[in-house]
Amino acid sequence: MLDALAAAAGIVLILVALLDAFETIVLPRRVTRPYRLARVFLRSTWRMWAGGVRAVPVASRETYLSFYGPLSLLLLITLWGALMVLGFGLVLWGLGSAVTSSGHEARFGSDIYMSGTTFFTLGLGDVRPDSTLSRLIVVIEAGSGFGFFALVITYLPVLYQAFSRREVNVSLLDARAGSPPSAGEFFRRLNDGGQLDRMPDFLREWERWAAELLEIHLSYPVLALYRSQHERQSWLASLTFILDVSSLVLAGALESAKRPARLTFAMARHAAVDLSQGLGAGPVYREDRLPPAEFARLIAAADPMLANVRRDELDVLRSKYEPNVVSLSRMLLMPLPSWLPAEGKDAWQSSPWGG
Repeated sequence: MLDALAAAAGIVLILVALLDAFETIVLPRRVTRPYRLARVFLRSTWRMWAGGVRAVPVASRETYLSFYGPLSLLLLITLWGALMVLGFGLVLWGLGSAVTSSGHEARFGSDIYMSGTTFFTLGLGDVRPDSTLSRLIVVIEAGSGFGFFALVITYLPVLYQAFSRREVNVSLLDARAGSPPSAGEFFRRLNDGGQLDRMPDFLREWERWAAELLEIHLSYPVLALYRSQHERQSWLASLTFILDVSSLVLAGALESAKRPARLTFAMARHAAVDLSQGLGAGPVYREDRLPPAEFARLIAAADPMLANVRRDELDVLRSKYEPNVVSLSRMLLMPLPSWLPAEGKDAWQSSPWGG
């Protein structure tokens, strides 16, 4: 009875690991099942990692947080491999340790060792299967291990290419809207540079970016935890910024750009809502990013660009995305941009060497 239970438990572990790796690496769509190995692992380990941020000096916190994304991915791959090695070892043990071990009696440790050397295709030969069924299992495990490592090798370059595509537009915002990006500063610079006619093209570019962001993060959820190169930049700040800009246009800032602004707002809001749901960040309705006093300062700072903005329409638009981006900000520890221009230099104007 115990042998049968061990073999059954081993098969379950193998299937769980293989299914989770398939859904994470191969399946190009979001998995809606609430309990999933990768999701549980990432959420639980992120809570522990984020909980330790208070013990880190303020100047080093962003660096500390930036380690989590790549490290969690490596640990998740390790977890999948360990579960498969343990699972195949339990199956061999459930068959009665049908292996021959050189120099000592075959025990459970021999089955795990046999499973490990087979999964990693070491082929040492000091422990060998001695029944037809155990030989079949060893062949299946060797093929599974080979396929698993092939998937991992192809997965990592694709993941980092997606990360690079995401970050290009994030970096481009630096000179256009400040660091961190601000809707008020963007309108001011746009007006000062005489580029109001470029607004529709800008919005269309960011509509595509928001669509790519949604697709990338649904296909590779771990990328949501990868942080940008500069401390005052993030994918979440950029997404919030483009929602702010689109909202101002729709509320009356620039009538000629309303059509592309409506499409960009729809796509960016779709990304904000879906990503908050996918990451398990429930909406937060108790935080106002633009109180009346700051709204008056925003209008004054970018006048005449924002002189025609209607506060009531702006509030309706804000209510459709701010609860989601606020919840993502709290969960991921990524600050949201202010509506007002930020003080200090842009990221491109400064360097660690005092430039």
